[in-house]
Amino acid sequence: MRNPKAPAHYEQGLFMSVGIVQEQTITFNSGIRLDSGRILAPVTLVYETYGKLNADKSNAIMVEHAWTGDAHLAGKRREEESKPGWWDAIVGSGRLLDTDRYFVICSNVIGSCYGSTGPASVNPKTGKRYNLTFPVITVRDMVRAQALLLDSLGITRLLSVMGGSMGGMQALEWATQYPERVASVIALATTPRPSPQAISLNAVARWAIYNDPTWKKGEYKHNPKDGLALARGIGHITFLSDESMWQKFDRRFSARDGLFDFFGQFEVERYLNYNGYNFVDRFDANSFLYLAKSLDLYDVSMGFESMADAFTNVKAPIQFFAFSSDWLYPPYQTEDMVNCLKTLGKDVEYHLIQSAYGHDAFLLEHEAFSPMVRNLLERAQN
Repeated sequence: MRNPKAPAHYEQGLFMSVGIVQEQTITFNSGIRLDSGRILAPVTLVYETYGKLNADKSNAIMVEHAWTGDAHLAGKRREEESKPGWWDAIVGSGRLLDTDRYFVICSNVIGSCYGSTGPASVNPKTGKRYNLTFPVITVRDMVRAQALLLDSLGITRLLSVMGGSMGGMQALEWATQYPERVASVIALATTPRPSPQAISLNAVARWAIYNDPTWKKGEYKHNPKDGLALARGIGHITFLSDESMWQKFDRRFSARDGLFDFFGQFEVERYLNYNGYNFVDRFDANSFLYLAKSLDLYDVSMGFESMADAFTNVKAPIQFFAFSSDWLYPPYQTEDMVNCLKTLGKDVEYHLIQSAYGHDAFLLEHEAFSPMVRNLLERAQN
């Protein structure tokens, strides 16, 4: 929601950003029943909105964030911030998600550490942080909480739900679990279920945290710095591609080090080190672990006999985007879903984007997919 005291816009290229935005918070005291059977209550969600909800509340678009993302999709929360929200380039007047036409919502998922209820939150029954007493959650649980948010806003049906990676998983859950509540679905760089390779990489990241002596089985006072930094470094490798690493780093050795210094680093090592330790200052280790578990557990067919059985419920047109150099959730996994939906006679589009950016391409290659997304949004409105 725009702060009325702040400047209405600031320029970025040919179009206008949303300017200064305010974080919003809502708590549902009744909570939700999780896939595990446990009740999580109360449930707090942090969210941001952009644009204006129209009279019949038919112009709402939900944007879902990825693993370590947050509700801060676009704009700035303070003028002095150096960077806008994580997908600022597509939200604003005249942009892909045109705030002159659409009411855009981004909600921080449960399990996170950016304000929504997660392991770093205080358990009202004990007055202490949940830590590892927090229940295991699924992507489906995240969407259940978001459905409560939409109810509170009086939105019965979304014009669209859009997301990449874990955000794409959430989009698939909207399509299969709430088919009457979505008019279109846009899923980028995602998977119907993570592969054994993807799970193994998350397992190694978990070991890094578990083996940090300061983690203390989740009862730490301060983030386990070394373990979390290493875990994030492992994650960063999966987000890139061989080609993007050659382009970004080549085999350049750090100018600060001698080639034969034992602890001398290649530029790619320095990059991973910097981003890993930077991450420690902004993300909670237990939240990292819980969300990684949610990713590993994800299966669109959970509770169904098969993927086809899960997709039988789908009513909205679904638009899929895969990226050629994404080896974390490679294109064949998207193609499996597309083929299944086509067999069922569902309205589905598939676009394979040629990109060197790896898994992160969905955040960077918006110009490549924007024309197709615009067409789908136009169709959903008619």
